[in-house]
Amino acid sequence: MSKRCYYEVLGVSKGASAEEIKKAFRRKAKELHPDRNKDNPEAEALFKEANEAYDILRDADKKAAYDRFGHAAFENGTGGARPGGGFGSGDFSSAFSDVFDDLFGDFMGGRQGGGRRAARGSDLRYNLRVTLEEAYSGLQKTINVPTAVACSSCEGTGAEGGVEPTTCPTCSGMGKVRAQQGFFTVERSCPTCAGLGQIIKNPCKSCHGSGRVEKERALSVNIPAGVETGTRIRLAGEGEAGMRGGPPGDLYIFVEVTPHKLFERDGTNLYCRVPVSMAKAALGGSIEVPTIDGGRGRVQIPAGSQSGRQMRLRGKGMPALRGGGVGDMFIELAVETPVNLTARQKELLKEFDELGEDNHPESKSFFSSVRSFWERMQG
Repeated sequence: MSKRCYYEVLGVSKGASAEEIKKAFRRKAKELHPDRNKDNPEAEALFKEANEAYDILRDADKKAAYDRFGHAAFENGTGGARPGGGFGSGDFSSAFSDVFDDLFGDFMGGRQGGGRRAARGSDLRYNLRVTLEEAYSGLQKTINVPTAVACSSCEGTGAEGGVEPTTCPTCSGMGKVRAQQGFFTVERSCPTCAGLGQIIKNPCKSCHGSGRVEKERALSVNIPAGVETGTRIRLAGEGEAGMRGGPPGDLYIFVEVTPHKLFERDGTNLYCRVPVSMAKAALGGSIEVPTIDGGRGRVQIPAGSQSGRQMRLRGKGMPALRGGGVGDMFIELAVETPVNLTARQKELLKEFDELGEDNHPESKSFFSSVRSFWERMQG
């Protein structure tokens, strides 16, 4: 079976430029790569065919020979490509590596080489502690963030006077150099520009060529009402400045709500444990309780209330983040046993205790069960 025209394989015209040929191969490689076409048995053969075509057409000398003589120019071992060359071909790595970063750079942590000339700045994290009252109402807070900012002396270029960096002569701006070792092509960062693809002949004295300096910035942050511990707020572009004019990273603020002495939070609901006297719990009555907004609420205690009983104050809890209503506040009673009694108080309590079991139904039920248990065990 005769070989297809290399231009037809890549889908370009005979007069296509080197950049057009590279873009065409990049599209074909992405479309036909075997890892992305595991269910297509023909994908690997088509991928090898595209690689072979690109290996010829990307090289000016090989392309000229092909334009003149066609496939015959590379038969009988002449030329740079082997028929059917692909994963096992010695030319594959050099051909495919030209577009590897473009195809898979985003999956491997970003592009390398020339793409590192203006590197994006790092994201920053700031831990912010707020009180429960601040989380309830929301607030505008100024924070001081130590970070790297663009150097004002060189306007972030890294060069004295703001002069633009020049292309590295060693790697021609690629940021990497290649060396042939037997059948393998070894690629490493350019030793001249340290992989940046550019060099600065006269580095800025303020930032020493990095294009940024360490500085503490004051930022105004809007903390919305309803934030909880673990809430993350993103400030786009407020992170560390990029290298040599690159875009800045982002600032992430992680909120921690400090514990409160009176209230315990569960989502949008609040819980407040209120101690009451034995007399108040027995006779009933009303008590005044605090609310998170600084106000006061009144709760009616039913007669005969026990420890642990809860009453609800609707709409007195925490607001839901970004809207969605307000929670409730629950008052939990804690019946307090009196201490430091006088002789008269002890006498009155003893007199009350001797009135009978009917005043203590829970105790009566418990000890009745105890007596039944002992009787069963003895029987």
